[in-house]
Amino acid sequence: MKRAEIAAMIDHTLLKPESTAADVAALVAEARDLGVKAVCVSPSRLPLADVGDLVVATVCGFPSGAVKSEIKAAEAARAAADGAHEVDMVIDVSTAVSDDFAAVEEDIRTVREAMPTEVVLKVIIESATLSDAQIVGVCEAAERAGAQFVKTSTGFHPAGGASLHAVRLMAETVGGRLGVKASGGIRTAADALAMVEAGATRLGLSASAAILADLED
Repeated sequence: MKRAEIAAMIDHTLLKPESTAADVAALVAEARDLGVKAVCVSPSRLPLADVGDLVVATVCGFPSGAVKSEIKAAEAARAAADGAHEVDMVIDVSTAVSDDFAAVEEDIRTVREAMPTEVVLKVIIESATLSDAQIVGVCEAAERAGAQFVKTSTGFHPAGGASLHAVRLMAETVGGRLGVKASGGIRTAADALAMVEAGATRLGLSASAAILADLED
């Protein structure tokens, strides 16, 4: 794949809690220079200035997911009001590892219904903590609840980030009906290309500039 094709799949991401307003402004400027799809920042950093044609993404229930659904919903609604085009929510991972997919679905639906229909919802499943059957169950719950994407990881969990196996399984489960975002630990162009080959349709990256520099125009 060419550089521009990969750039069009990237959520250029800065979610470190110590990131300053100046850091976020630099991220936006770099994203515009790189020609990526989106920027993803913490909700307290919204609204963003000078985004041009960039998609603005943020997170909710981040990074643990262990937050009441109504709190996640309020956070997502406020983010949408502050200019977010996309919200990446973290599921309550405890419900997934307990195989309570009805609870997973209800959590996601509560957030989905709190936002305008045009705001895209991505569901972070922390795939490294789940069995294959649980990954499938969570992806199916996300689809039933009206999400537009499933996403591998926050990048903050000690169990790890994206894996090729998880991305393949997620892509097979949603069958093109939802997007698949690979995020967490993708640091090289080879990593990014492998994730796309496995079925990722969006990439959450903090090393976007270095990765794109290694791709052909």
